[in-house]
Amino acid sequence: MFSQRIEGLRPSPIRSILEVIDRPGMISFAGGLPATATLPEWSGSVPPSVLQYGPTEGEPDLREAVSRHLIDLGVDAPVERVMILSGSQQGIDLVAKLLVDPGTVTALEDPTYLAALQVFRFYGAQFVDVAERAATPARLAYVVPTFGNPTGACMSDADRDRLAQRCLREDTVLFEDDPYRDLVYEPCDRTPIAARMTDGSWIYQGSFSKTFAPGLRLGFIAASRDLFDKLVMIKQATDLHTSRLSQHIVLDALTDPGWAARLNRLADFYRERRDTFDAALAREFGDVATWETPKGGLFFWLRLSPRVDTRPLLATAIERGVAFMPGEEFSPSRPELGTMRLNFSHARADDAERGLAVLRQVMFAQF
Repeated sequence: MFSQRIEGLRPSPIRSILEVIDRPGMISFAGGLPATATLPEWSGSVPPSVLQYGPTEGEPDLREAVSRHLIDLGVDAPVERVMILSGSQQGIDLVAKLLVDPGTVTALEDPTYLAALQVFRFYGAQFVDVAERAATPARLAYVVPTFGNPTGACMSDADRDRLAQRCLREDTVLFEDDPYRDLVYEPCDRTPIAARMTDGSWIYQGSFSKTFAPGLRLGFIAASRDLFDKLVMIKQATDLHTSRLSQHIVLDALTDPGWAARLNRLADFYRERRDTFDAALAREFGDVATWETPKGGLFFWLRLSPRVDTRPLLATAIERGVAFMPGEEFSPSRPELGTMRLNFSHARADDAERGLAVLRQVMFAQF
């Protein structure tokens, strides 16, 4: 009755958790939710044209704004090779449709972004670790090098150089997912790997969900000449075009003189939340876990001692009013036991303190 792809499809634990976070009193460290206080209010007027069908590639003015931004970062992304997406998750799906057949060797970080794993598994990818040499060169390498999800790590310039050279040498398509780059709290290397891929095949995407409003479901993608037109055709077969109303709202924000100041305020806001969360972690988990304070992004990655599987503990934590993400879910192959991804952006300081105390009780009641 169903396609063969459905046999390998697994529900997303993050989406399941998001169904319960609006319960009264629930403290969520699970999804990468921006703080509600940072979300914009919008009262602009809507021209009638915004309510009509639009071009698949997106609104010309918004594409132009994105193109200027990417060129400033060193990416070869003229406006004719920029497309607006219905969220960056759509970009992952479009790329998988373009490049992944059952058995296609796909290089990933381990751990990596869970929703990307879900898509690539759906299309039958064969996973290899991007950090290791595979017997068969990968057709696609998917990475989140800047404040990665789930670890929060930021790849060094030297490692970015090595990955770009390897992709060029092995004729591997680089797919760089970069939704967190503007949420930066400490100096670190952030020049896109795609900026080093002038002679190769590459795809670079970003999102407005973390810097503006996730409910608008708006992202963007740019690609090398050999890939872009095919991605446009796949999008035409998927949703015709991205919401013009969402594009109108985001364009208003991007072209507002206060956009740069908004990004600075976001960084200041989240830096304070990061530091408060870090201190609370030290009090509650300092003797039983290790972690690195992230230089940007939205996540802490904890390694617990003892190294027990945290997945069976999630239901108990939710019953106690706290949601988190078991780290084992983010592995493409054999998971690293005793790991957790904790989002620090959504919960207020007092809730974070209380939630971490409950989480410790839940974790170590099992030992």
